[in-house]
Amino acid sequence: MKLVIQLLLWIVIGVLGYLTFNAVYEPIEFNKTKEVRYQKVIDRLKDIRKAQLAHKQVTGTFAGDFNSLIQFVDTAEFTVTQRRDTTVLDEEYKKAYNVDQYMSKTIIDTIGTVPVKDSIFKNSKRYKEMMYVPTTKKKAKFEIENGKIVKNKTEIPVFEVKVSKDAILGDLDKDLIMQEKQVLSVDGVNGEYIKIGSMTEINTNGNWPQVYGANDQ
Repeated sequence: MKLVIQLLLWIVIGVLGYLTFNAVYEPIEFNKTKEVRYQKVIDRLKDIRKAQLAHKQVTGTFAGDFNSLIQFVDTAEFTVTQRRDTTVLDEEYKKAYNVDQYMSKTIIDTIGTVPVKDSIFKNSKRYKEMMYVPTTKKKAKFEIENGKIVKNKTEIPVFEVKVSKDAILGDLDKDLIMQEKQVLSVDGVNGEYIKIGSMTEINTNGNWPQVYGANDQ
């Protein structure tokens, strides 16, 4: 009887030890996996932001879907200009006073064009898959939206691209995912989404901390 009790105690100790180990080990492994996945997602969001800013520079608006954004990157060109300062005769002054008067003027010359894809992505074709969330094997896509907000009676283009933490971490422990979605920390990605831009503010920044790289470029 004594032997049976000892065996039961050892079993209980083993189970408690296993549960204690898992209680410590699982969050550590979860965080390691999370950080790797977040970094890949954030790197892709940075690419998307570069493409969107180029789209606005050339067209005056942000793209509202990935197909048009990818097509833009594939075909659009930046205009390359050169500024030079010179002096020219002030014709109005001469007409008014019959005296030659010169004024400074900045002239902008167009010297050529450069493809957007070469300027932003060099020799990489990764922009063609920018709509897919990394680490999800193309099963999840970023949500993208564009629009305008009024500021000082002027319509200003805005955009937002985001992905839920559920989509990034969906195959991991559900309780830990729930805790991650409730994070409020200067060192964490707060809220349920990783995103860039805003549909309510003039803002193209990301919502991640500096540990994942600058969120404004």
